[in-house]
Amino acid sequence: MIKKCLFPAAGYGTRFLPATKAMPKEMLPIMAKPLIQYGVEEAVEAGMDIMAIITGRGKRAIEDHFDVSFELEHQIYGTPKEYLLHEIRDLINKCTFTYTRQIEMKGLGDAIYKGRVLIGDEPFAVLLADDLCTNEEGEGILAQMVKVYNKYRCSIVAVQEVPMDQVDKYGVVAGKSIDTDLIMVDTMVEKPDPKEAPSNLAIIGRYILTPDIFDLIKETKPGKGGEIQITDALMAQAKKGMVMAYKFKGRRFDCGSIDGFVEATNYFYEHSKRNDEKEKKQK
Repeated sequence: MIKKCLFPAAGYGTRFLPATKAMPKEMLPIMAKPLIQYGVEEAVEAGMDIMAIITGRGKRAIEDHFDVSFELEHQIYGTPKEYLLHEIRDLINKCTFTYTRQIEMKGLGDAIYKGRVLIGDEPFAVLLADDLCTNEEGEGILAQMVKVYNKYRCSIVAVQEVPMDQVDKYGVVAGKSIDTDLIMVDTMVEKPDPKEAPSNLAIIGRYILTPDIFDLIKETKPGKGGEIQITDALMAQAKKGMVMAYKFKGRRFDCGSIDGFVEATNYFYEHSKRNDEKEKKQK
């Protein structure tokens, strides 16, 4: 079973300045819950209970969030507000949180490599908290991907179709379809020019990786933007074995952008209102 989920969370979040000058972008709230908590809940649903978080300078708020606040809990103990901490208490009790730092911002590949000391020699998931995903019809994205991994035992990337004029924002894959929602990858390009993109299938922030990826990242030279790109390492892995791209069921919000963040806030607000109305009718 896949028990560990890696959260690269060292980035500066410059698109949200000045808000992210002192607050990690992963702690930006959708409703009353920070982005990274949504991600941890998704990982727990998929059967994972060890959260490996790659942090950096100014990210202590993440560690504090997944810890007990004795003063706060004492203040609201026995009051009507105590229930507001039930979800985070449950996560703290269920999960083990481990941390290491990415000293320099050298790309997603480098951030994942920094997690080697926390992951060890076993398959693991990677979740980018600013890609907020939900699936009202069933299982979360990582839970879906774990099922694919259990069948094929290889690295898997979550993908979705995007407009061709937006492919230069993503890693893009192409390959042989082996099912309606599954592709065996033979091409993977980081942020291609729309005229040269092999498809419009964009990788979003969900991966399941086999442990040999660490050695491949170590051998990977800086690519697009002078960074260590995980897409380059995955392409090397695809040439040596097999990498799958999975068209997930559900919805994804790019909360690394202002538009996506506002869209997610509105969506979850309306969803919460509908649930409240259902509960009132049932009572």
